[in-house]
Amino acid sequence: MHVISLTVENRFGMLARIAGLFSARGYNINSLVVAPTEDQTKSRLILTVSGDERIIEQITKQLNKLIGVIKVTDFFHKDILERELLLAKIPNDTRKRSEILQVLKLFQGKVVLITRRYLTVELIGKTSKIDEFIKTLKPYGIKEMVRTGKVALSRE
Repeated sequence: MHVISLTVENRFGMLARIAGLFSARGYNINSLVVAPTEDQTKSRLILTVSGDERIIEQITKQLNKLIGVIKVTDFFHKDILERELLLAKIPNDTRKRSEILQVLKLFQGKVVLITRRYLTVELIGKTSKIDEFIKTLKPYGIKEMVRTGKVALSRE
């Protein structure tokens, strides 16, 4: 899995052009996060994509050619700091609540909302940690969940 960081001009249509580049060539984006940077005229896109070196090289060359793309960085061979956010609704079963809370504590997550029907929990961490948390919670019946996708910065 490659993590590609794009710095782009913060303007209308940039995301559509980038997504179009991928779909026109039959490549899949596994996850995508877009947000403004410290400079309001620029946005950062973090893409996770699969492919061999040749495909990734072709993708990065094509991205660099797009008008409005300022910088493309493939983090594949770089030391990065990465995080992902998960929000999940789990049935609020009083018989299992203490077990769920123990799992949450073990993974350093937290409860963000309690209703009569659901516990809504939050977990932040590496993708592998989020995946393991989901596996551990499955027996308790995840009703609904949403993930942000990976965000990353070079440690340099």
